[in-house]
Amino acid sequence: MHSFRDQFTALVIGASGGIGQAVRADLKKNPRCGEVIALSRGSTPPLDLTDEPSIANAALHVKKNLEATRSGIDLIFVASGILAPAGKSPEKTIRHIEQAAMSEVFAVNAIGPALIARHFAPLLVRDSKSVLAFLSARVGSIGDNRLGGWISYRASKAALNQIIRTASVEIARTRKQSVCLALHPGTVDTKLSSDYTTDYEKFTPQQCAEKLLSVIENKKPPESGGFFDYAGKAIEW
Repeated sequence: MHSFRDQFTALVIGASGGIGQAVRADLKKNPRCGEVIALSRGSTPPLDLTDEPSIANAALHVKKNLEATRSGIDLIFVASGILAPAGKSPEKTIRHIEQAAMSEVFAVNAIGPALIARHFAPLLVRDSKSVLAFLSARVGSIGDNRLGGWISYRASKAALNQIIRTASVEIARTRKQSVCLALHPGTVDTKLSSDYTTDYEKFTPQQCAEKLLSVIENKKPPESGGFFDYAGKAIEW
């Protein structure tokens, strides 16, 4: 990844999931990447997207380690997300909406990432390219919604896209070379999607990681705040 400084630092949040693990592995084998920090609910310290104190504590832990090297983070990749709460399925109709279930989906898919931006964006490097990338989903596109259903998931990803767009404006004020991205990974063979993707061609997590990191490599500050698929093509809002 030659658009980042040599021996750049990467942070993968949601590193225990299928895509997160693959992104972490791909970065670790990259000779230009000096360090890969991995955070998840099972890491030390733990990071839970539904628990702001854990996010703040994890950010403080990373900040202290970075201060020892007088460095910053070049790439933050947020790979967390849920389709529906455990034991439930995405709603097929508005009649199936439940307040508690919808609140949990928003907590993980939109509010959690917003808190990641709040606590971790200040750790991004200032004088070279930095990227804050989140896994979004094409079904979060309002303009592309022709099938209906999956209300909570769709709406939470649409909210995430707006959060990313807004964050990109603010972050660029102090980090001129920053790039904030909402990324659609395609259909990936992971536990998250295994029950809903039988009729679609799937990428392996490794293939997905390679494609998304290629998009990250090629995106520039004028494209910050954009919504892109795994091939780097813009998706309508």
